[in-house]
This record gives sequence, C-alpha cells and structure tokens, in this order.
Amino acid sequence: MIIVSGKLYVDPAARQDYLAGCRAVIEQARTTPGCLDFALSPDSIEPGRINVYEHWESAVHLERFRGSGPEPDQVAAIRDAQVAEYRVSL
Repeated sequence: MIIVSGKLYVDPAARQDYLAGCRAVIEQARTTPGCLDFALSPDSIEPGRINVYEHWESAVHLERFRGSGPEPDQVAAIRDAQVAEYRVSL
C-alpha cells in the first residue's frame, strides 16, 4: 500500500477557489482502480494550508493516476508543498 500525505500552501484568499478547482480531480481519483481514498481539505488553523491524503493499493495504481499530473494553473497557485510518499506493508 502507498500513502501520500502532506500539505500545500496557497494564497489564503485563493484557497476556496483552489479546492473547488480540485473537485474533478478528487472525484476522478476516487473512481480510479487502486484508489482507496483521496482527499484535499482546508486546514482548520492555517488559512492558506491544504491537507493532502491519498491511499493507494500499490505504486502501480498511483503512477497510472499520476500520469497526467496537475493542471498548470494549479501548479502556479502553490506557494509551497511538503508532501511525502510512504510504502506500507501489512
């Protein structure tokens, strides 16, 4: 299993619009084979922070989904990102 977890920072005034723009990606991820969970959510304390959580069956599933990557305007809006990938074995 793969867990992707971390945080993104965007302009606080733009966070709501950024998350609204990610809705289609979240919906797509959750219907992608191998995706066990996928969430981008506003942090309750830091106004510009977005929490990232993804749970995948395998690295293969994650890589298939990641093939296209984020849209250029989404990338441009990110001021900082601290996201890591963890391989979990049961």
